[in-house]
Amino acid sequence: MKRIFIDEARCDGCRNCFLACMQAHRKDGGTIYDLDLTNPEHESRNHIVNGRDGGYVPIFCRHCDQPECVMSCMSGALKKNKDTGLVLYEEDLCGSCFMCVMNCPYGVLKADTSTRTKVVKCDFCVEHGASPSCVKACPTGAIDVREV
Repeated sequence: MKRIFIDEARCDGCRNCFLACMQAHRKDGGTIYDLDLTNPEHESRNHIVNGRDGGYVPIFCRHCDQPECVMSCMSGALKKNKDTGLVLYEEDLCGSCFMCVMNCPYGVLKADTSTRTKVVKCDFCVEHGASPSCVKACPTGAIDVREV
């Protein structure tokens, strides 16, 4: 199983991971150069916050071994894939109760900005088949994928 790992000390706050995620999940095609950053449909599934020591803290889904989000999901919209170890979201099953958002210990999951009826979370770029876009876009190597 693969997981995303973060080295906070290497993060310089450039937000390339954030933009790469937006680009990877946009539905209208196009390139990074015409990405509309104000369009809520281009929401990133990760974010960077300012750390207490003046550095940056990348906030990414950990696809936990015992995911609180899955255990609190009453509708079954969040499931842990036993083969890949990824926590996946099925929008059509979501009841919009947001218990998963409240129970994520990392503060990663969030309600979508435009409709506030679905959850936005990392899908490990499984539709793209390769390494997650955020990992490929990180110039400092602060984000990497490892076998666990």
